[in-house]
Amino acid sequence: MSDTGKRVARAAVLLMVTVIIARILGYGREVAMYTLFGQNYITDAYRAAFSIPDFIYMLLVGGALSSAFIPVFSSYLATDREDEGWRSASVVFNYVLVVLAILLVMAYMYTRPLIHLLTPGLPAEYIQLAVDLTHIMFIQTFFMALNGFAMGVLNSYNNFAAPAMGSLVYNLVIIVVGIALVDKLGIAAFSYGVVIGAILNFVVQIPALKRVGLKYYFTFDFRNKGFRQIMILMIPVLAGLGVVQLNLFVTQNLSSGLGSGTISALNLAQRIMNLPIGIFAVSIATAIFPTMTMLTARGEINQFKRTTSLGIRAVFLVSIPASLGLIAIGEPLIKLLFEQGEFTSAMASATNQALLYYCIGLFAYSSIQVLNRSFYALKDTLTPVIAAAVTIAFNIFLSIQLVGTMGHRGLALAYSLAGLINLVLLFVILRVKVGQMDGSRIMMSFVISAGASAVMYLVVRGITSWLVEVLGLAMKLNLLIGVGTGIAVGVMVYGLLVYLFKLEESELLLKMIRRRLPGKA
Repeated sequence: MSDTGKRVARAAVLLMVTVIIARILGYGREVAMYTLFGQNYITDAYRAAFSIPDFIYMLLVGGALSSAFIPVFSSYLATDREDEGWRSASVVFNYVLVVLAILLVMAYMYTRPLIHLLTPGLPAEYIQLAVDLTHIMFIQTFFMALNGFAMGVLNSYNNFAAPAMGSLVYNLVIIVVGIALVDKLGIAAFSYGVVIGAILNFVVQIPALKRVGLKYYFTFDFRNKGFRQIMILMIPVLAGLGVVQLNLFVTQNLSSGLGSGTISALNLAQRIMNLPIGIFAVSIATAIFPTMTMLTARGEINQFKRTTSLGIRAVFLVSIPASLGLIAIGEPLIKLLFEQGEFTSAMASATNQALLYYCIGLFAYSSIQVLNRSFYALKDTLTPVIAAAVTIAFNIFLSIQLVGTMGHRGLALAYSLAGLINLVLLFVILRVKVGQMDGSRIMMSFVISAGASAVMYLVVRGITSWLVEVLGLAMKLNLLIGVGTGIAVGVMVYGLLVYLFKLEESELLLKMIRRRLPGKA
């Protein structure tokens, strides 16, 4: 494997391990909340409370800034102009904090009408609950902005450990605080946990920032070249995120009128669907991104295309079986994890119905993680925005059409179909932009992964259903054995089938899993 491949593998395996632990803790948080409250208007209000704070964060930091900041800051590092990079980063940081403060004040003043607009189907008392929880969440937004900056800087230095560790702390704190204070504060305990978790998330990253040589300048020099570069790159992404958020708001608006717990069911199904995306696709894409930005900064376009192709194929290799695997074990898995306390069998069934349709687009949204970063590495933030605008307009249209006949399942299906269109658009445009993208190998990887996954699906579905039905043990133990055996057999069957083809991407993934390469990621 090349030095680039080794660096990517080392970074990705570290990310995968920490992300897996973080996701387990994240699901522990969900289990705790749904066990205590179930899926109803209370949890719908809690989910709605994230809407405005998350929108502000994604608009300023989580999406727009990270996609523009890392390529520019990394280019300074790659060309030995570190001090200039820190000065540009400081200018951006100072302006973002000012805008963030203004937006938070305005959002606080108009929280109630905004919540009513986003979730008109919630009864009045739960709209008020969503307003109160939103006010708590605003504190989290400030510290998440600091986390976003810290992660952007550290990832540019190929340091992935501290941000990943911060996410572990974040989820763990939410669980501890939520359970400890729930008797006194109700579901607001989990909101306070989110705030404390966000604060500690940033604190964990401070030592790593000091090690890379953190520099800060109190300056608002809008003529700074790096600042202008980042702002130019941010503008199209801001437009794109606005469109994306409009789509999420429309989905939430429509689902709020479908009855108690519908928002929560869709949210939980999407979180389960996002599990393999977060563990594998985001880890691979995040690990590849700094490498791609350095390759484009040095003009090594052929190596950039090869890295992009390898990233897409590696994502296919894990996301396609993950999609069919989740469909095969969906309801038993949901019942195993969540059916206790206030979470009923009917809630598990409703969540699984949404999950099935979300899984159709799982591989597409996984691949988009790599393709979007390919454009960002080329300092082209406009193309992903155009592709997103087209596909999200299609998503909104389909959502409105399907919700009447399919209910919350139609919203999930519309989301998946939009993802497939987004994937095709991005790939075609990237091929036009940089030339041949190793399309035949990518298609071959897709066909092999899909074929092996289909076989795996039949095996897993059969084994899981049979074990759950014939075992005469307690329900949870039945489910645990059935799901666990299904997953283990599925991994072996799929792994064996794919291994026979000796794919380059399978070699990359095997090295990411098996090898503990020296040095820091």
